[in-house]
Amino acid sequence: MKKVNNKLLTLLGFAAKAGKLSYGMDMSQLAVKTGKSFLVIAACDVSEKSKKEITFHTNNKSVPFIVLDGVNIETVSKAVGRKCGILSVNDKSFAEAIRGGYANDQ
Repeated sequence: MKKVNNKLLTLLGFAAKAGKLSYGMDMSQLAVKTGKSFLVIAACDVSEKSKKEITFHTNNKSVPFIVLDGVNIETVSKAVGRKCGILSVNDKSFAEAIRGGYANDQ
């Protein structure tokens, strides 16, 4: 599990460098609403209220939503270079790679 998490975090870092992420609840919701988001990710220690709220938006637009088991806000923030617990992946290729790596971990 640790190895796959490292792969996911590396992919998130690449997506951040490429400018393909929206950071935080508000920007992630906007990306979902405007059709830019291909995947929304939350750290495991994001509040239940936030998870419920973003789930509502992702379900309405059929955008996949993943909570990263065992990966906290601090770890996600280090990977992407900004403090955030929820982010949107706004690139289809990065989203598919992240989902593929995460699915293999389950």
